[in-house]
Amino acid sequence: MAELAGVSVRTLHHYDGIGLVQPSARTTAGYRAYSAADVERLREVLAYRRLGFGLREIADLVDDPATDAVAHLYRLRGLLLEQRDRAGAMVTAIDRELEARAMGIRTTPEEQLGMFGAQLYEAIGSAYPATRRTEPRIAARIWEALGDARTVLNVGAGTGSYEPSDRDVTAVEPSAVMRAQRPAGSAPCVAAGAESLPFEDRSFDAAMAVSTVHHWPDPVAGLREMRRVARRVVVLTYDAGGPGWRERFWLSRDYLPEFADLLAGWPSLADLTRAIGGRAEPVLIPWDCADGFFEAYWRRPEAYLDDHVRRAVSVWTRVGPKAEQRAVNSLRDDLSSGRWAERNRDLVALDAAELGLRLLVA
Repeated sequence: MAELAGVSVRTLHHYDGIGLVQPSARTTAGYRAYSAADVERLREVLAYRRLGFGLREIADLVDDPATDAVAHLYRLRGLLLEQRDRAGAMVTAIDRELEARAMGIRTTPEEQLGMFGAQLYEAIGSAYPATRRTEPRIAARIWEALGDARTVLNVGAGTGSYEPSDRDVTAVEPSAVMRAQRPAGSAPCVAAGAESLPFEDRSFDAAMAVSTVHHWPDPVAGLREMRRVARRVVVLTYDAGGPGWRERFWLSRDYLPEFADLLAGWPSLADLTRAIGGRAEPVLIPWDCADGFFEAYWRRPEAYLDDHVRRAVSVWTRVGPKAEQRAVNSLRDDLSSGRWAERNRDLVALDAAELGLRLLVA
């Protein structure tokens, strides 16, 4: 067991001694004998350990009666994705410093330390609540669709945007980083994935999910789970399969074609709607949208030059630093030369734009 797990026998003895991973049996010679369930628990302990959790924290996590093996896997997956994003942000910071030094520019001490510790956390974490806020006009559509529901489950709840304050809300969020940023007094939050909701059938009047489905490992399974636990389902998501969808938004069309690659294999809008047995309604994005998601600044292109704005949108991390810098540099040049204004002159007269946002209601 020690050899398979890549740990010392002493470590296994220690885990046994503190009650963290206790083998189910002993051989006649006194050796510890691990069952399949013991191996599963050890796997969870080692995974959390290598993610930096302390042993007491790990004990609380693996002993959580509301979390089964599948939920642990989804939680671990979310934590690993966060770790990957942190590493990606750090690589981006290093690339920027290398580029600056190549041009003879000396970075400040604050910039040099910004890729480590709390500063890095702020770069990829604190930017989210700073720019991702509830847009009241979109919120009104969501809350209207909730109808007279009194108990609401918010799946993939993040930091709590769009949670109605006049209803009994329970949040579900697999990301420890996001859970840590939920404001004081917000709805109680359960650590779980959408695909394995730890609730009985029809536990809630309604279940909602806002701009999160694209992060789920299995969107259709997650939507079906929402339908199982709630009488009504309301989901704000994106249509990546309608006619001409690649041409809808100037940013992905002219500067970031890699965006389309991120949606390869994404379920069709019909598949998503079918999963909850509902309908899809278009949601227009106001020109001064308060929620800084990817398409929010469609009439304010200068915003995409702001690193803080981009850090709060997962698209930029997922396409990688080279694609990001190429897109930003091209956009900066086109704004400076007037090419962007000429190419998109029709947008100035619009108060809202149809860019693929959809509200699914069942």
